[in-house]
Amino acid sequence: MAKKILVVDDSALMRRVLCDIIDTDERFQVVARATNGLEALDLLSRNQYDAVVLDVNMPRMNGLELLEELQKRKIPARVMMASTDTREGAKTTMDALELGALDFIHKPDSAVDCRADVFKDRLLRVLDVVANSRLPVFESREKVAESQATVAKMADIARKFSSRISGTKVVAIASSTGGPKALQAVIPRLPAELDAPVLLVQHMPKGFTASLAERLNELSSVRVKEAAEGDELQSGTVYIAKGGMHMNVMTSPGGKYVIHYTDEPNREGVKPCANYMYESLVNSQFDKVVCVVMTGMGADGTAGIKNLKPHKNIHVITQNQATCTVYGMPRSVENAGLSNQVVPLDEIAQEIVLNVGVKNQ
Repeated sequence: MAKKILVVDDSALMRRVLCDIIDTDERFQVVARATNGLEALDLLSRNQYDAVVLDVNMPRMNGLELLEELQKRKIPARVMMASTDTREGAKTTMDALELGALDFIHKPDSAVDCRADVFKDRLLRVLDVVANSRLPVFESREKVAESQATVAKMADIARKFSSRISGTKVVAIASSTGGPKALQAVIPRLPAELDAPVLLVQHMPKGFTASLAERLNELSSVRVKEAAEGDELQSGTVYIAKGGMHMNVMTSPGGKYVIHYTDEPNREGVKPCANYMYESLVNSQFDKVVCVVMTGMGADGTAGIKNLKPHKNIHVITQNQATCTVYGMPRSVENAGLSNQVVPLDEIAQEIVLNVGVKNQ
């Protein structure tokens, strides 16, 4: 049965173009249209749709204001942003993802460019992921505040066990659809004195990963940055792979671990690809590698972890199905028999800390 889609855009021409593209695919059917956020809010409060394609700039109520209202009223909706605003590095995109949008696509400025195959293919691919995602769950502010209060407590517990966690460690995280929001339940819960660097591949286009790093850095005790070529890995720092490049770890002539980017084609349909990150750790001298695979479509991470396992002492943590926006990447790792622990999203940070420890001050 075709998925029911709501298209929200104030441009009549753009609405028609988007609806035409969506209706050419038998998996989907546009069943409703709205010209602004207010109309969409009315429709969403009365009807259920499998996905919403949402513009940002609209009169009366814009896309971000609609997302805020849906949160306030606790109306769950699977939303993908399609806007000329959601372009390289746009703060708007990060705001939308934080407010519950599941994914985004940059809409060309002209309707003619929207008819190009590249845009059509990406729109339908992202829409398919979003329409088959878990409905967003609304987390109370009290729960968020409470979770941040656990950081210090966790560090104390880890300090007691740190003597048992000897040697050098590294944490390597892979995430995709639903990741930017999910990472806010993990990275800000890591203590500044974490005794390992953290490598992170989040599937995002070029330009967006810098915004993600800035946002997470504002929220976290650990330092978060978009990884630059030649960055020396340091404990208590999170290195986010740049969109559009594959991030690897190399050993410098001085014996330090450094970031090195490569420009191979997409792998698993993505760039950056976490498989490269995991495989680059094969020749490292880390005593322990903690691999974390979170929400996302597809199987990125599985091959990389499989290739790493014979060479390294690894511990693999996967996010459980109930808390994943898209239960693809973790399921693939689990089905391959590679997962040591399957945990809910809000327990991932604690398991990372207990596996790598904290530096004794």
